[in-house]
Amino acid sequence: MAPRTEADTARHEHASEGDQSVTVDGPADPEDFLTYALLLDPRQCIKGCKLSWASGPRDDAPIASHRLRALLSCAAAQLNPARLGWRLGRLFLLFDMNSEGLWFEELHALPPANVVLCMGRGDLMDARSRSMLMLLHQRGIGFMLRGSAQLPDDPELCGILSYVDVGNGHPDSVAGLLRGASLVLPTARPVATDILSAQALDACAARQLDVLVENAVDLPAARSARNVLLPETMVIVRTMQLIRRNDDLRSIEATLMQDGRLSERLLRHINSPGVGVGAPIRSLRQALAIFGYAPLFRWMSVHLAASNQAAADFMVKKAIVRGRFVELMGQGIAPPHEADHLFLAGVFSLMDRLLGVSVDEVLDHVELPEPVRIAVLCRKGLHGRLVALAESCETGRQDAAALSDSVSMSAKKVNAAHLAALAWAQDVAFA
Repeated sequence: MAPRTEADTARHEHASEGDQSVTVDGPADPEDFLTYALLLDPRQCIKGCKLSWASGPRDDAPIASHRLRALLSCAAAQLNPARLGWRLGRLFLLFDMNSEGLWFEELHALPPANVVLCMGRGDLMDARSRSMLMLLHQRGIGFMLRGSAQLPDDPELCGILSYVDVGNGHPDSVAGLLRGASLVLPTARPVATDILSAQALDACAARQLDVLVENAVDLPAARSARNVLLPETMVIVRTMQLIRRNDDLRSIEATLMQDGRLSERLLRHINSPGVGVGAPIRSLRQALAIFGYAPLFRWMSVHLAASNQAAADFMVKKAIVRGRFVELMGQGIAPPHEADHLFLAGVFSLMDRLLGVSVDEVLDHVELPEPVRIAVLCRKGLHGRLVALAESCETGRQDAAALSDSVSMSAKKVNAAHLAALAWAQDVAFA
């Protein structure tokens, strides 16, 4: 017989306390769609992602055990596969959790250092779960107090908290919750979770608060100076125009050389291990010849998305995730040569918000393939339906099932594509 582990002992003690024991439901695979919220630092860069089912409960509503187990299993299978390991780099995942969920085996399929469990005060103070709570903390799992106006009446429990929900982040709310907490919350960071506007987001950043931003919140677009494209943006736009016209390499090279930083990034990219050229490439023209026009246009679209300094880092990353998400969903239902077009449809569906100009202004400057243009303008055609499906999943809307049916795609494939896109975007450099 294998020796009993600490976790086994804790489970045995939990099941033996009183007459109530945990009823363990087998992990299910509900026909539901994943959605996510983003945890941002004060610079509005992404620290983590909070995963949930789009039609699942919010805040302190009861969490069905089979849905929670399915969520943990789905995240582990896609983001921590045995053959690859953790795919989100330094990012971590947040999950709404109840005291029952602490005992689920599926939780142990994720790396402890990359998991934060969001719990209400009552679940944290559940005496029956104390042993497992402390064991998970010792293993490196973080905890966040959610939806409570009062800290736990237990210094030891306060000591395991990594984050504390401070609502809208107003100074009075923060002071009221954390008054005198410095003695029991030595490492916990306050997190604003009730953010409904860009002004509120900026105010929290000014107060050095982390922020959990739901994708369903429609934050205003970044603005560019005088509502026109910036000079650095126009260099990218002109280059993309030349590529679309299949112009000669000398013209493309001359245009790119107007922006030394962009030229340097292209050379750095072509010499990166991921591209795998082999011998070092020193010439910009040689780099362009090796890259090829279609991949170059795609690469330029990523840098176009990041060209407006007024656009927040997380919004740029969101556009890249959406582009990859749309591309991955299209595998098997669109011809292989449409992969780049699907990616462009996803990225350009957010380009107006990133560049601070209207959709028409963007499309007047950048010539796009017709299926991409139609998708961006009115979400029509296959490309448009996939963009609409991506938007639905991001915001947790209830039309994801109908949209997935329209392209004959299962929720399981959509969810796998969504998480794979989140992972892929972590390796995309645009700085």
